[in-house]
Amino acid sequence: MINIIKKRFLFFAISISALLISIIFLLSAGLNIGMDFSGGSRLTVNFEQQVTIEELETELTSIGYGTAIIQKASSDDFIIRTAKLSAAEKESIKTDLAAAFGEFTEKGFEDIPPETAIGTARVAVFGLILAALVVMAYITWAFRAMPKPFRYGVCAIITLLHDTLIVLGIFAILGLTLNLEVNLMFITGILAVIGYSVNNVVVIFDRVRENVKANPGANFEMIVNNSVNQTFSRSINTSLTTTITVLALILFIGSSIESFAWALLIGVIAGTFNSLFVATSLLVVWEKREWRRFIDWLPMFKAKKAEY
Repeated sequence: MINIIKKRFLFFAISISALLISIIFLLSAGLNIGMDFSGGSRLTVNFEQQVTIEELETELTSIGYGTAIIQKASSDDFIIRTAKLSAAEKESIKTDLAAAFGEFTEKGFEDIPPETAIGTARVAVFGLILAALVVMAYITWAFRAMPKPFRYGVCAIITLLHDTLIVLGIFAILGLTLNLEVNLMFITGILAVIGYSVNNVVVIFDRVRENVKANPGANFEMIVNNSVNQTFSRSINTSLTTTITVLALILFIGSSIESFAWALLIGVIAGTFNSLFVATSLLVVWEKREWRRFIDWLPMFKAKKAEY
């Protein structure tokens, strides 16, 4: 049996380092905000001949609309979302599409004003905050029979917030390198990450609860370590199968859900690490009141002590 919890301060250091790097990229590069949150135009067209999303993307890129988002609404209908278009720009796009793919029917056109986009962003943020509060309340209630059940809810929320910040930080990098946008599909991915991480954390915490009941009076650190070892294979196998599925989405589905798929991929990897090593370590540190020991363990504080 591996003594995972013994290395808890090392896991904290890894998590804090990843968190700091994410925050630095968020502050320096920012996020590539999509039209869902910045406004734009939406054109719906129906082609008489067979056209693929890849062909549309190539054509729009060639005429200067490489950031356009294309979704297939039906067998022949496509929704093309771009930055706000003037009447002349809209007609220019229609002319180029007709020249490239033949006759088509315009099924609809609408502008998404910035006010609507801001409202969407507010609703998304509110939804994420509400989801986090509900998760904390649920876990606290589910572990109400345990001593200090509130700790389990708080540790789960800290892990979820950490996972979310990691995803945001990496998306700041991907926005620069792959032009990935933060849009409603990204928010969907974040909510999926929250659900996935909660599931992993609850499984491990539930095993802790079972082992505490089966071994009253036993050393809490040992119980937590045994619980992590007992659920380790299950967590890794579940994460691995999920990762393979998400990679398939990234490679074969295309740009319509890439923000969702990338957010889920990053969140699954970060969530697996945090649920196994960070959330459980937080329980032990809180139980043993080792916060001061952890602060003293950090290299920056060691250096300061050495100076004195």
